[in-house]
Parts: sequence; structure tokens; C-alpha cells
Amino acid sequence: QVQLGEAGGGWVQAGGSLRLSCAASGSIFSINAIGWYRQAPGKQRELVAGFTSGGSTNYADSVKGRFTISRDNAKNTVYLQMSSLKPADTSVYYCNAVVVVYSGYVPRVYWGQGTQVTVSS
Repeated sequence: QVQLGEAGGGWVQAGGSLRLSCAASGSIFSINAIGWYRQAPGKQRELVAGFTSGGSTNYADSVKGRFTISRDNAKNTVYLQMSSLKPADTSVYYCNAVVVVYSGYVPRVYWGQGTQVTVSS
């Protein structure tokens, strides 16, 4: 019912920048929360940055001051601007959203397919 389409991953040298985007589509009544997680090999998936249901933002301590999350509500799209990238930021980045769909009006959690970000030293 809902798809999260991610784009913008790739390879970059340390100190560089990348911008990720995630567009939600489908039978969307409202998006309660949306953000980005990442998972490196052998590690647990962790929150990188996100918008809460109240509209405030959360950032992982490791990315504060370097990453900025933004959204375009008209396009149901969230962006993650990543600057001053470090090799430790290398991960698969996943878009995550809590969406209320027209069928049943029950909030459900959706995940994107993931996009690889590789930062070389």
C-alpha cells in the first residue's frame, strides 16, 4: 500500500557530501513520522535522523552538526544532507516512515529497500 523510494547513495571520499532522498507513495492519509536509519555490517540498525510525530527532529550524536534532515510535505519526501562524511558513516541507509493509510486508518511502519553509502579514507 505504501512504497518508500530511496535515492542518492553512492561513493564519496572522506570530507565529502551526499544527499539522500526518500519519497513515499501509495495510499497515504498522513505520515506521522519519517526518518533515516543505517546499518553497517555486523552492527545493529540505528537511527540517524528523523522527524517525530510532533514535527521535531532527532539526530544521532555521531552525526549532529554534519547531517541535516528536511522534508517536503507536499511531495511526501524526506531528505538527508550529509556533509563532512567519515569512513565510519559507511552503511546501508534505510528510510523509515510511520504512515496512516486510507484503508483502516491505522498507522503502520514501512521501510525502504536501503541505499549504500560508502566513504573512503
